[in-house]
Amino acid sequence: MGCPAGAAAKIVREIRGRARNVPVPASPGSVGDFRGGSVARAEFTMLTTTQGDATYTNGKLIRRLFALAWRYRLRCFQVLGLQLVLLTMGLFGLSLTGIGIDFIRHKVERVPLSPNQLHLALPDNWPALDVLALIGAIILGLAAGRAVLNYCYSLLLNRLTQQELVVHLRDEVYRKLQRLSFRFFDANTTGSIITRVTGDVQSVRMFLEQVLVQSVIMIISLTVYIIYMASLSPGLTAACLATTPLLWVMAVWFSRRIQPKYARNRELVEIMVQNLAESVQGIAVTKAFGREAEDRLKFDRSNQEVFDQQRGIFWRVSLFSPAIGFLTRINVMVLLGYGGWLVAHDRLPLGAGLVVFAGLLDQFSGQVNNVALIVNSVQQSLIGARRVFEILDAPVEVQSAPDALHRPVLEGVVRFENVTFAYLGIDPVLRDINLEVKPGQCVAILGATGAGKSVLMSLIPRFFDPTAGRVLVDGLDVRSLRLDDLRRNIGLVFQESFLFSNTIAANIAFGHPEATPAQIEKAARIAAAHDFIMRLPQGYDTVISESGQSLSGGQRQRLAIARAVLLEPAILLLDDPTAAIDSETEHEIFEALDRAIAGRTTFIVAHRLSTLRRADFVIVMEHGRIVQQGTHAELMKTPGPYLSVANLQLVDNRELQIEAEKKGAA
Repeated sequence: MGCPAGAAAKIVREIRGRARNVPVPASPGSVGDFRGGSVARAEFTMLTTTQGDATYTNGKLIRRLFALAWRYRLRCFQVLGLQLVLLTMGLFGLSLTGIGIDFIRHKVERVPLSPNQLHLALPDNWPALDVLALIGAIILGLAAGRAVLNYCYSLLLNRLTQQELVVHLRDEVYRKLQRLSFRFFDANTTGSIITRVTGDVQSVRMFLEQVLVQSVIMIISLTVYIIYMASLSPGLTAACLATTPLLWVMAVWFSRRIQPKYARNRELVEIMVQNLAESVQGIAVTKAFGREAEDRLKFDRSNQEVFDQQRGIFWRVSLFSPAIGFLTRINVMVLLGYGGWLVAHDRLPLGAGLVVFAGLLDQFSGQVNNVALIVNSVQQSLIGARRVFEILDAPVEVQSAPDALHRPVLEGVVRFENVTFAYLGIDPVLRDINLEVKPGQCVAILGATGAGKSVLMSLIPRFFDPTAGRVLVDGLDVRSLRLDDLRRNIGLVFQESFLFSNTIAANIAFGHPEATPAQIEKAARIAAAHDFIMRLPQGYDTVISESGQSLSGGQRQRLAIARAVLLEPAILLLDDPTAAIDSETEHEIFEALDRAIAGRTTFIVAHRLSTLRRADFVIVMEHGRIVQQGTHAELMKTPGPYLSVANLQLVDNRELQIEAEKKGAA
């Protein structure tokens, strides 16, 4: 079963929400948050596209799928063992039917009984009806046994595919997604991620269930049928199976024609799901501008494209399956003509010969008809597998070294030594950065969009590694520390912090699920959030709505600050946390920030003088370089970009004050 669309969207939102707590630098010209921009997106897209085209050939995909199936080999062997038992029981029942027909003919026409493949000798001294009743009872018993075993087979196959393979593979994909950087999420839309985690994982399941298992069953069954038919009449077997090579030729031709269609189908489904996700997420904007009709038209177009493309696939599959069936029916004509002639000339028994042969040929044709299903399933599973493996094989750009140092507690001394950073093939975003921040100091970072502020901060928790130079914490290169230790000593707060649809307590304890209620309350008090939390209906147990939309901007930011300080990190990274809030709320946030940064090494991206004044010193960045550095008072005495920004804000504030005085006088 596929994952419901709502649950799938929630999965992706959660991954993205977790990723928001794992910043990624912005490229030049992009919005100044921690996410990669269009440059990073282009690089990652180029990387995955090239990787997909060059690495994932059909042969390699099939080998990897076989390796995946080998993990569940015990269950696969159990499934195949049941099928062998079912096949044996079916052949035994068919043979008994032929023996029964020959026995009736023997009693009615006084024709001598012919030898049978089971080498069964029927008792001549029994009444004919008793013999037929015994044969019928055995056939009925075999049928009942087959029904029970078929039920067990279905349960076992469902457990193998739906309860083990799908669950484990989806969990593996989800775990890998959480380890990937923002560049992957920028390069792949929400719709693409949803379909990969849900539909494409189901396509991999299809390979095991409808390709691998069915192919092995088909090969075993066809081999047994051919041997059995050849033992009855080699000439009739060769004549009836003369069209079989043509079936394989058609299967190969169909496979090559249909695979690009399924690939295009996946792309169109991604676009449709992405349109749906954007429509739901942006419903307020759509309604505000009265664009509901255009939004519906956009979705209808993408939905219609999926429909038209799938109709083309179904049309081809619908033609292929009957064509295969028609060729197998030709075999029946040969059987009636040539087989009837053999029976008429006493070269083949009627029951144990022609009737059994007809049953075998019918089952043979049924297995051959599965070729259409298997070929169709192969193409779908290969397309899905390629997209799943692209996630599983996506490079984890930053990880701990094998001999990484264990440092659960850090003091917070941060130093940049001649640091340069550049995206692949792109001009440096940071150039020759030298900076030292002592424990407990607060440094504010000022600069225009694209100046490199967020990139500078993102190098501290190793969301990226510098191209040249070193970033040191407590005198140790961050690349020599265990990644988990490093990041657990760093707290992050963003302009718009993501909150999960969970309780207040769970959101605060997100980075430390084992935290006690007392620890959670302490963090909330530091963030000046305790009072408003206690005014909520269930206090800390209040479940907030998706993304925390039921809370004000200031309340969300205070919860984010509480979440950041819960682990008592040595270093705080604050990416302009007061940028999107009003002056009254800013005062509340500053109260929380003053408590949070006390005793912690703090980097804060800021543009307001009210924030910049609170820092021990300020650095000003332009085009990836530090162009000014000093305290607020020192920089206000020095001509330069800081003074220019400050004067603009002071002019704006004076104008607001004059306007307020005029209104008061009126």
